Formats: sequence, structure tokens, C-alpha cells
Amino acid sequence: MALRAARSRGVPRDAVHHPFFAFYYARTSVSAETRMGMGRVRERLLAGLSGRVIEIGAGNGLNFAHYPGTVSEVVAVEPERRLRQLAVEAALRAQVPVDVAPGVAEALPVKSEAFDAAVVSLVLCSVRDVPRALGELRRVLRPGGEVRFFEHGRGGGRMMTLTQSALDRTLWPLVSGGCRLSREPVAALREAGFVLGPYRQVMMPEHGPVLPMSYCVLGTAWRGSGTEG
Repeated sequence: MALRAARSRGVPRDAVHHPFFAFYYARTSVSAETRMGMGRVRERLLAGLSGRVIEIGAGNGLNFAHYPGTVSEVVAVEPERRLRQLAVEAALRAQVPVDVAPGVAEALPVKSEAFDAAVVSLVLCSVRDVPRALGELRRVLRPGGEVRFFEHGRGGGRMMTLTQSALDRTLWPLVSGGCRLSREPVAALREAGFVLGPYRQVMMPEHGPVLPMSYCVLGTAWRGSGTEG
């Protein structure tokens, strides 16, 4: 069994607690599935996956309905209590086996090299230590394991990037569960030693106003086949 108690790695069961953000996200994310086209993005993100998958920062479990039948098991790690409760409910409706567990990206409560693939979806913006989290991702993936990512980050012209940076220094992380708008997920994956596959920019919403959080990237990476990391 890949799971082990989060406490054994020194991680409290509620290491992340953002009740206001959890309530707001749980409501808006459901409507975004159709209104903003997120459902179609999730389909593209997860298409073709197989084997054992770990999903980091599963939120309220909206990805679960989109996993293909070729996936044998999903272990979904979510630190926020309210979102984790909603993810458990979503797991009961999923067509593939989903095990929801508490834990943080920087100290995943699972064994090393236990998964064929990993999914990070709108989570690298809010983890406290991106290099450490990606190091954990490398640890739990088997050599050659695949990463599917859909993340938002820095984008646009000079005025937009200045706006993103200003929001990061002031109000935005406080009201959005620790999210940072100006992170660069592709660069972070490369610096963590992942081999980048195809990726492309996606604007969210697909049609509508361009916002500081609109600049997203959808793509694939792999853990190198060697034993490094």
C-alpha cells in the first residue's frame, strides 16, 4: 500500500487551513467547469493516462470524473480540510478507484517510486516551497514516470507582470489560499530536473476578460529514467 500516515513525516493533518478560500473555490470552480471551459481542459489534461496516478492538491476533486478507465488507481492528496471532504464525496462518484488523503506537496505521505504518473492542476501557485514540492514529485514517481500539469503563472506584457507582482506582495495570497500569480511553472519543472514534453499556453477564461490569473500552461513532463533526485 503506497499510503502511509502523514504524521509519520512530521506533517499535521491540517497543515493548510483556508476556510474562506475553500468555501469560495468550492462554489466558483463548479460553475467554471462549463462557464470557463475548465471541464474541457481537464479532459485534455488527463487523456491517455494509465496505471497508478498521484494527484497533488486535488481540491474538491473535479478532476476525478475525467480520469480514463485505463487508470488503475488515483491517490489524491489535499491538505485543506473542507476541500478534502468535498474530494472524498467526488471520489465516491468517480469511475476509477480514488483514495483521498491529507498531506502537503512538500512532504507527500506515500512511498518512493510508487506511481506511474502524477497530476498537478492549479496547485504550484500556492505551495509554500516549489522546489521541495517538485523534489517530492520526483521521489514518488517511478523512473520515466509522467507528469501532467495545468498551472497558471506569469504572463502578458510589462504592465500585466507588474500587476501580478504587486498583487503577490499585497492582498492576493491572503484571499486566495496562498496563491502567487507570478510564478513560472514550466521553468520550475525544468529546474527540478524534469524532462519537458509538449506544452502550450491556455487562457482562462477561454473567451472573456484577460485577468492577472488568466495565463495558464497545459503540458507534459517526465521524470528522467536515471536514479538521480
